[in-house]
Amino acid sequence: MEQYITNSETETLQLGRKLVGELNPGQVVALYGGLGMGKTVLVKGIAAGLGIDDMILSPTFTLLRQYPGLNHFDIYRIGEPDELEEIGFEELISGNAISVIEWAERAEDLLPTGTIRIRMTRGENDNQRVLTREIKEDI
Repeated sequence: MEQYITNSETETLQLGRKLVGELNPGQVVALYGGLGMGKTVLVKGIAAGLGIDDMILSPTFTLLRQYPGLNHFDIYRIGEPDELEEIGFEELISGNAISVIEWAERAEDLLPTGTIRIRMTRGENDNQRVLTREIKEDI
């Protein structure tokens, strides 16, 4: 388990850029944390690290936005994990693109072994974030 502390949105973006160097094609990154914890900001950093110049928006109302080499899921609004079948979730996360999933706890049983889990919590002040990273392993 690793822990990172960021003190601003800019630092969270930079961390996302840095994490790209540790990701492989087809890697799944599961993000956990409440509203306003910076999940989408981290995704913006990952996208920038991948060389994606598009404006990265939260796909809350569409569940998925795709960019070259990146699938960005926001599954906050799903009611049942079965709804993910309709968009081909399991096929998408097993492809060659890096898949980053906001609100990943809603699809926990569908996440493959080796998924990087990043839990985001508030730190000592409103701007500080504590990001705890671990790898999902099957027992």
